[in-house]
Amino acid sequence: MNDAISHQLLHPSHWKAAVGYANGVLATGRTVFVGGQIGWNGDQVFESDDFVAQVHQALANIVEVLQVAGAGPEHLVRLTWYVTDKQEYLARLKEVGAAYREVIGKHFPAMTMVQVADLIEDRAKVEIEATAVIPDA
Repeated sequence: MNDAISHQLLHPSHWKAAVGYANGVLATGRTVFVGGQIGWNGDQVFESDDFVAQVHQALANIVEVLQVAGAGPEHLVRLTWYVTDKQEYLARLKEVGAAYREVIGKHFPAMTMVQVADLIEDRAKVEIEATAVIPDA
């Protein structure tokens, strides 16, 4: 199965179009589970307290973990976002979208976003966990 047909987006035909995410994904292959990634670098150092910069870094961290498994952003089937400030996310949605497209591209897996009271790392403003499926060779 090649990458182009390894993931099928699931969207009931009578539902309003999903924008920037998928309602569901059907995938076949090897599964990669990426634990929650936050906006610090590989040395566990925050380079910024800016929300969008942390989103960018968390997504870049996910891509780096995927690379270890021989996967890329195109293999993502699910992202779960945890944010500490829903209003900041909404206010900066265009910037978040630009950061997302820069790191992930125009690939939109099933996504969930949850506002949480806090994250384990005090400076973290976002944590994103991911699931990817690599097609069988």
